[in-house]
Amino acid sequence: MVKRGRIVAFFLIVLVLGATIGTTYQGIAKNIKLGLDLQGGFEVLYNVEPLDEDEEVTRSVLESTVETLERRVNSIGISEPSFNIEEPNRIRVQLAGVEDQDQAREMLSTTAQLTFRDVNGKKYLDGSDIQAGSAKQDFDPDTNQPIVTLKFKDADRFGDTTKQILDDSELADQVVIWMDYEEGDTYEEEMQKEDSKVISAPSVSQVLRTKDIMITGDFTIEEAQQLANLLNAGSLPTDLEEEYSTSVGAQFGQQALDKTIFASVLGVVLIFIYMMFYYRFPGFIAAITLSIYIYLVLLVFELMNGVLTLPGIAALVLGVGMAVDANIITYERIKEELREGKSIKAAFKAGNQQSLSTIFDANITTMIAAAVLFIFGTSSVKGFATLLMVSIVLSFVTAVFGSRLFLGFWVNSNFLNKRPGWFGVKKDDIIDLNSREEVEPKFFGRQFDFVKHRKKFFSISISLVALGIICLAVFRLNLGIDFVAGSRVEVLADQSLTTEEIEQEFEKLDLEVSAPVVLSGEDENIAVARFENELSEDKVAEVRTHFEDKYGSAPTVNTVSPVVGKELAQNAVLAVIYASIGIIIYVTIRFEFYSALTAILALLHDAFFIIALFSITRLEFDITIIAAILTIVGYSINDTIVTFDRIRENLKKRKKVKSFAELAKIVNHSLMQTFARSINTVLTVIFAAAMLLFFGASAITNFSFALVVGLIAGTYSSLFIAAQVWLVWRGKSVKEKPIEYKEKKYNDGPQV
Repeated sequence: MVKRGRIVAFFLIVLVLGATIGTTYQGIAKNIKLGLDLQGGFEVLYNVEPLDEDEEVTRSVLESTVETLERRVNSIGISEPSFNIEEPNRIRVQLAGVEDQDQAREMLSTTAQLTFRDVNGKKYLDGSDIQAGSAKQDFDPDTNQPIVTLKFKDADRFGDTTKQILDDSELADQVVIWMDYEEGDTYEEEMQKEDSKVISAPSVSQVLRTKDIMITGDFTIEEAQQLANLLNAGSLPTDLEEEYSTSVGAQFGQQALDKTIFASVLGVVLIFIYMMFYYRFPGFIAAITLSIYIYLVLLVFELMNGVLTLPGIAALVLGVGMAVDANIITYERIKEELREGKSIKAAFKAGNQQSLSTIFDANITTMIAAAVLFIFGTSSVKGFATLLMVSIVLSFVTAVFGSRLFLGFWVNSNFLNKRPGWFGVKKDDIIDLNSREEVEPKFFGRQFDFVKHRKKFFSISISLVALGIICLAVFRLNLGIDFVAGSRVEVLADQSLTTEEIEQEFEKLDLEVSAPVVLSGEDENIAVARFENELSEDKVAEVRTHFEDKYGSAPTVNTVSPVVGKELAQNAVLAVIYASIGIIIYVTIRFEFYSALTAILALLHDAFFIIALFSITRLEFDITIIAAILTIVGYSINDTIVTFDRIRENLKKRKKVKSFAELAKIVNHSLMQTFARSINTVLTVIFAAAMLLFFGASAITNFSFALVVGLIAGTYSSLFIAAQVWLVWRGKSVKEKPIEYKEKKYNDGPQV
């Protein structure tokens, strides 16, 4: 008898959740802060140096510098700036959505040390004598020219200054107002310069004991306002040296956002269609839980006040693939139980129980890789890692508990009884439960003997690795400026470009590209140029202005110092090492040391293929590729663990294995049982990654390419390398020491 109440409950819950998502998602999406790469803006990493050699840059000095920088940014109306202190003495500033990047950047780095001196350079007063916030842009009542007015704290101090200057006949009765005076500067030389540090040099005819003064000069209204802002923001207590910067044009950001959202939606829709096609009704349930998962990820990220970047969107889409994997593992187990003749309810219960530990292990190893990325990554990579960790947790919750809840309503309603076709299982494939016949796993009606051809797989991998080593030795990697330092300019136009045209434009700016200009985009309207040296702040402003005037869109400009480049390279190596160590420890605890070694061998195999293909294709290898490699490390180990988990389960059923042939049969049987899951998982994740590759923003093209290559390599190594190598190593000692299961209990059963 069908229990209609459970079906009604299912529809009510889905309708309530659907209405909630439909009425709130726009508000959530609107409130999520977008990174520089999605709305334009700039990021700069400053190395903080003391003003005097005898001073030391302490934590309090860094905090004081950040406070001053914040006041300056607030004074020009930039919303939600980000300031982060990084050890040992660095400050990272991110200003997303700022309209006039050059003005903001100049204001940040200007030390703005205002001093009042005589014509010989003797100092009388400085910025500390001015009342906080008193400077403002005004107009000279006589000439109507823009001026800056301000107030002194003590009228007598200014009066004493004017008196001393008047008393000394050699001082020409002038108060010279300097901005950023340095030892050796002279009034006479400075007045000859076009960009003089002397703001004003008013004559003094009498002693002025007043708090109110006017600074006059050949100002425009904008220049007078900027000077007032600097004076109100105060002098920096330190010198700031630029180590790294990224400047993204607003149109670049908008185009990247539009393209990547389109690619992401397309990828997710393809995943939904495939799941419903292959798994039928459970696939429909998966589409519902995946929609809830996407909504929850965005909600949690918004509550965390996170900043969404291009790699972050990629992490979200990749998370969809990982959530699908959890569903696939469960649904494949349910299908197996159904083929063995169990009822729908019994198969549902057994499938959920047996898949839980596999899903848990797979997610933990990916979480290790994401945590390492967060610790060692730069700002955008940290954003990717943060969203990946959130995605992993929420995908586990929605895929495991959400799918069980929704599918459980239908299973327990009895509506699905005697309807195995709704799970994608044909009645002809179901055996009698009372028979002792063992169900032979098949993929589209076929069986494969993977173990029999292991030597061929080993030979293929060894040959490809040798070829990869040769290619790396000959071609090396086309390292991005993240690792080798220098500058990178990405030009966006509304027309097709040519390399000659771009090179000529840079020649007009007295810049010579250090590598061939690379064209990309649908109509080759994006050009990327590299330079060996860091472009100065002034040069970056000049480049941005030139190309914005030429093509109507400000280019994206990245600069990296040699120090930061070296650190990024070291951190990338450390990230891979620490992720590998963490995974070895976890897999050893959950399985055995043989499993850990073979799993690491497989993931190194996958990582190497990504690196080798980047060498062959000459695509730029930057810091985001390290993020892709570590993501694949997590995915590869995920895939391998699913296989090892099934091998362990089958060994447990046999209890004792005495020969290599028996062990080989178990391994092949396990591989066939997990084959459909491996293929379906990689297909769904590749749908997402491929859409990002073909339709996403150019900034993540290489990142997406690395993901697609890594996903294919990861599936290959899990099926044909990891389990086979484990078989060879473990099989050597099986005759002398048969594999037995002890009765010591763990969360998921006994261990080898």
